[in-house]
Amino acid sequence: MKRFIVIVISLFAVSAAFAQKQERPLVQFTGITSNADSIKAVVPYVSITDMATHKAVNISNYKGYFSFVVHEQDTLSFTAVGFAPQEIVIPTGVSSKSYIAQVKMKPQVINLPAFRVFPWATTDEFRKDFLTMKIADDDLENARKNLNRSSLAAANSSLPRDANEIQSSLARDMHTNILNSHSLIPNPLLNPIAWGSLIKQIADGDKSRTGSN
Repeated sequence: MKRFIVIVISLFAVSAAFAQKQERPLVQFTGITSNADSIKAVVPYVSITDMATHKAVNISNYKGYFSFVVHEQDTLSFTAVGFAPQEIVIPTGVSSKSYIAQVKMKPQVINLPAFRVFPWATTDEFRKDFLTMKIADDDLENARKNLNRSSLAAANSSLPRDANEIQSSLARDMHTNILNSHSLIPNPLLNPIAWGSLIKQIADGDKSRTGSN
């Protein structure tokens, strides 16, 4: 009998506590999540969990603003990546059934231990790759390679002329035309010495071809 009375009293106590919890007044909770180091800097998309139910989760918008309904004496947990968790308890007897708060989130920096990754499975593989490794040239060696005669000749034959080279060539042509504007340009076809030199070159070429046969 005594056991039955204890069970009944316990049920009444639980029912009373549950009813008291359900009868807590509702409050419109509104606020902004900001950075504790800078009040003007807001913290967007903060997760707000009602610890009384562990199910009601709200998120502040991209400006850090939030507004939702809670009960008095509810504990709200604010969490965000890179910030320490913050908790706020809704007070009792809130006037006008509205509670406004500015939640200051403290930045949290976590220093992780250094982790070094080696691409070699054993020290023998590392020693082999190290001994066969080709060391990159320094700036002086690169400049020496780029300024040698073969590199400059290759660049001169492959690269197009720039504006300065074109302007210099045009200036030389204009200067030559001005010098020869009042003089007769000799025609090599009318020069007998040139004809004699040409005939000699042809004859020498015939003899060289005959000798080679």
